[in-house]
Amino acid sequence: MTRWPRLAAGAALVGILLAACAPVPVRHPGTAAQLAAQAARERELGAHQVWSLHARFAASDGRHGGSGSLEWSENGQKYSFTLRAPITGKSVPLEGGPEGAVLTGAGRAPLAGRNAGEVLNAEFGWNVPVADLAWWVRGLRAPGVPAILTFGANGLPATLDQDGWHVDYRDWYAERNPPLPRKVYASRDPYSVRLSIREWNGGNAGSSGSAPAGGAGNEPNP
Repeated sequence: MTRWPRLAAGAALVGILLAACAPVPVRHPGTAAQLAAQAARERELGAHQVWSLHARFAASDGRHGGSGSLEWSENGQKYSFTLRAPITGKSVPLEGGPEGAVLTGAGRAPLAGRNAGEVLNAEFGWNVPVADLAWWVRGLRAPGVPAILTFGANGLPATLDQDGWHVDYRDWYAERNPPLPRKVYASRDPYSVRLSIREWNGGNAGSSGSAPAGGAGNEPNP
């Protein structure tokens, strides 16, 4: 098992401590109008199978963690990730699809598994629900599993509880049509995954971009 650079883990811990000091946002069950708008977002965004994002990430198993940059691309049933560590710039590509996933560039022979989550767990010890996260990161409920949503003052999802995970939407690119998340924090004790999305491409009718969104702009990066 490879441990992501310790400096990166320390940076992730600082982000978590700072986040604990952030103001508590207003959250409430959705109104009929908000639930209808969410269903419309899910229909529109769920129909788009080609999209990509660039983000900063932080992941932890409760004892060890790491952070860096992430490039994530989806193209139908195919997907690819590139994880890049800060300071060293170490790059770790991962590609996969229905036939499985393969991670390379970790200073060892390629590592294969049934899916991306299995490979990331074997290599770094992270529990990342990649299949569900592909929906959650776009502010959508993963299909086929019961979910509970709450909404924020902006009328967009504030939290999502599904498949044993709690997803916290800290900020949105609310100017996009339809809106897409800017900061997504997912946790299932003792595991956590945090994404601060700098840029979206594809996946909806709005233009790509990384302009600051309205909302909690003072939230720390992962």
